Amino acid sequence: MDNTQAAPEGFVPHDRKSPMTDPWEPLWVRKREDAVQLGVRIATPHCNGRGFLHGGLIASLADNAMGSSLGLATGTSPVTVSLSIDYLRVGKPGQWLQVEPRIVRAGNRLGVVDALITADGETIARANATFAMS
Repeated sequence: MDNTQAAPEGFVPHDRKSPMTDPWEPLWVRKREDAVQLGVRIATPHCNGRGFLHGGLIASLADNAMGSSLGLATGTSPVTVSLSIDYLRVGKPGQWLQVEPRIVRAGNRLGVVDALITADGETIARANATFAMS
C-alpha cells in the first residue's frame, strides 16, 4: 500500500515544504483553531529495516506539529528546546499516521506542547516538547 491514498476529511496537502520531509510526501495538514495536525499514510519510505514506522519520522512530525500549533496560537516562530517521545506501539505500512498536538502552556519566553501520535486511531506514541518563543 502506498501513501497516495486519500487523507481523512479536513486534511489538505501540507504546504510547508522542507528538504528533510520531501521523501515522505505526500504529507497532510489539518489546521484547527487550537492545533495544527499532521498526517501521512505510512509507506515503505517511512519504515525502518524491520518494516515498522521509523521512530525518527514520528519525532520529526511531532516536533513540526507541536511547534506549528504553538506558533499558530501565539503568532511567534517557536524553536525547539527539548523534545521527548514515548514509543508505545508500532505503526505499519498502510495505516494513517496522525499527530494531534495540545498546547499545555504558552508563556512569553517558553511554551510547552504535548501530542498523541496515532496509527488508524490507536495511540502508538506520545510526545512532549518545550519551545523558546522567538
